Amino acid sequence: MDLIDALRTTGAVREFRDDAVPDEVLARILETARFAPNGGNRQAWRVVVVKDRAVRRAIRDAYLAEWPQYLALSAAGLVPWSSVADRAAEAAALARTPGPSATPGGPAAGDFAGRLDEHPVMLVLLADLRALATVDRDLGRYPLSGGASIYPFAWSLLLAARAEGLGGVLTTVAIRQEERLRPVLHLEATTVLAGVMVLGVPVHQVSRLRRAEVDTFTTLDTADGAPFGAAPGGA
Repeated sequence: MDLIDALRTTGAVREFRDDAVPDEVLARILETARFAPNGGNRQAWRVVVVKDRAVRRAIRDAYLAEWPQYLALSAAGLVPWSSVADRAAEAAALARTPGPSATPGGPAAGDFAGRLDEHPVMLVLLADLRALATVDRDLGRYPLSGGASIYPFAWSLLLAARAEGLGGVLTTVAIRQEERLRPVLHLEATTVLAGVMVLGVPVHQVSRLRRAEVDTFTTLDTADGAPFGAAPGGA
């Protein structure tokens, strides 16, 4: 399919048909995604294709252990677990949630989360910390740069899946249960969770996405500069 069309129509898909995804299709997706850009070409990503039902359920349960908190923080108008969050406001919001009582398939869990183990393809995306140049490691704030060598690969997976007629989403909620999942996934000490991706044939194929206009997030010369592209012809 046309690249520009793919870029403008590849959104998060959380509802899938029951159609199985053949291994050869998944292999093609991984074969394409491996060319993603990354620092030093060290390719720090690792992927686990999860088929075992017990492992899938363990990942689902880890996700559901955190899902009520995510919902509570969102309902309070907060960005869940933001690194610059008002911790008092977070605590107040979490005090109003019943805790990790959501059951698979139950209304509190929601269809996507409650059936996480049932989606056609489950991939666990890992990062090898030994291969990541985390250049903002010592700045005394949330380190962000390491992900620049991991998440372009995740995006390439989603684009490659789109080209195969599939859809999917990368989720990160289960990362909060990383220590719980270490023995399940047999992770080394220097390997960390970067997310869980699910793929499948979409129930509804997205054809139009809603995003902020360019001039709402792009400025000239400084962070508080004039909006780029606001004037006819731009700069």
